[in-house]
Amino acid sequence: MPFPTHDPHQAPGALKRLPLRKAAALFIVAVCLCLFGLLYLQLEQSRQQDLAVAQTSSANLTRAMAQQAEDTFLAADLVLTSLVDWIEDDGYGAAQKPRLQKTLARRVQQLEQLHGLFLFDREGQWVITSFPNLPRGNGVADREYFKFHQQNVSSVAHIGPAIRSRENGEWIIPISKRVNDHAGNFQGVLLAGIKMSYFDRFFKSFSLDDNGTMFLGLTDGTLLARRPFDEGLIGTSLAQGDIYRKLLPNASAGTAMIESVVDGVPRLYGYRQLGSYPLVVSASTSRETILEGWQARAFQSSVIVALVILGVGLFGWVFIHQVRDGERIEKNLRKAQHSLELIATHDSLTGLANRRLFERSLEIEFARGARQSSPVSLIMLDIDFFKRYNDAYGHVAGDHCLTQVAQVLKSCCQRKSDLAVRYGGEEFAVLLPDTDINGALAIAGQIRRSVMDKHITHSGSPTGYLTVSLGCYAFIPAGNDSPELFIQRADAALYQAKNAGRNRAAVVTLDGGIGELLRSDR
Repeated sequence: MPFPTHDPHQAPGALKRLPLRKAAALFIVAVCLCLFGLLYLQLEQSRQQDLAVAQTSSANLTRAMAQQAEDTFLAADLVLTSLVDWIEDDGYGAAQKPRLQKTLARRVQQLEQLHGLFLFDREGQWVITSFPNLPRGNGVADREYFKFHQQNVSSVAHIGPAIRSRENGEWIIPISKRVNDHAGNFQGVLLAGIKMSYFDRFFKSFSLDDNGTMFLGLTDGTLLARRPFDEGLIGTSLAQGDIYRKLLPNASAGTAMIESVVDGVPRLYGYRQLGSYPLVVSASTSRETILEGWQARAFQSSVIVALVILGVGLFGWVFIHQVRDGERIEKNLRKAQHSLELIATHDSLTGLANRRLFERSLEIEFARGARQSSPVSLIMLDIDFFKRYNDAYGHVAGDHCLTQVAQVLKSCCQRKSDLAVRYGGEEFAVLLPDTDINGALAIAGQIRRSVMDKHITHSGSPTGYLTVSLGCYAFIPAGNDSPELFIQRADAALYQAKNAGRNRAAVVTLDGGIGELLRSDR
């Protein structure tokens, strides 16, 4: 394993720079995101502007519709009011009927929105109409407007759901008033029929898209008139739609983008409730039509931005490809440099650090130990009777033996700061930063036992197996210490262990004396 060639406790001199390829990729992504962001902002602003213009147009349209509807019903209301006053004063006996019929006919001719005027007695039978002949039938006692006036004494005009006229089958919107006698008792109903075709012509005078709609309805949600006209929808309820359920309770006029309860098409609705009559008008334009021009502009802008992004992407791809090639070359150079450094600082046979790296590490650990007042230990070890091993088994086996001992040293050096060294020949060293003499002696014993546990046969050894002798020395550097003296004292302890019979570890004291020996049987 490679060993550190610098002080791991020293702060780095410079921050790690961001790789150029990642920086380039991030820059290109940032440019593309900015373009997307600008496109989104521009399109959203344009979209909101188109919707705002449509909202203004829709509000103006509903204002015009409300004014027209109010004028239409007001004119009919005024006619009904004057006629009811006349009838209540003069009655509708046989003497008054000819003159009254002419008056009704003349009033209908004066107002183009009127289908006809009809007077019914208290039983709902026809008394007189604006038409020359009275219709035949069972009367109108079953009609909603007739029942309303029977049950309500109010003199206010009542607008009811659209009906088919029993005179000629035409769709009309009834506006009616109660007729009383002099005592205030119910005497009948005077009805004016507003032509639905009148509103249909009015609605058609406005320019709407094919999916646009306009409608006139009662405040209870009953549909009176609609563009496009659909006979099947007349009289249906819109009360569950968003306009009646959500919007009108909060504001009598406004605009909103909602889905129609009739056909499910999303439209921008403008709506307004009339102040004088229980009526609601609304006009809508489909969202698709409103945004049609915006969609065309959005497509053009998107194509332009897409082409720009494509150009940036192609340029970025070429640039990143060049950077990647440069990084690959740089990586290969770093690998080659690392390999050369390993060759220069490590032993080719065992993979352990060589003396050059050992001397450099000594300087670093001496300086760190002096700064932190921490001990530095050194173990020198030698393979016992290694010459005899080479003579007995050959140099190839000797090299294998050195490799096995090196593996033992690597396994016993648990910390990253520990450094195992092939010092020369069959001699090895272990540098132990921040370790006192007791710790060094413990590791020396572990190394000695691990070598014995290998059970490497050695016929030239008294034990019959390969053994090692070790010398230990430890001190706290003071800043001007001699690496040579440090090595000499550990080496002296090694020779003491060998002189004492080998296969043991010896410790040298600070004054150079020999301390405790770790014998083979301990």
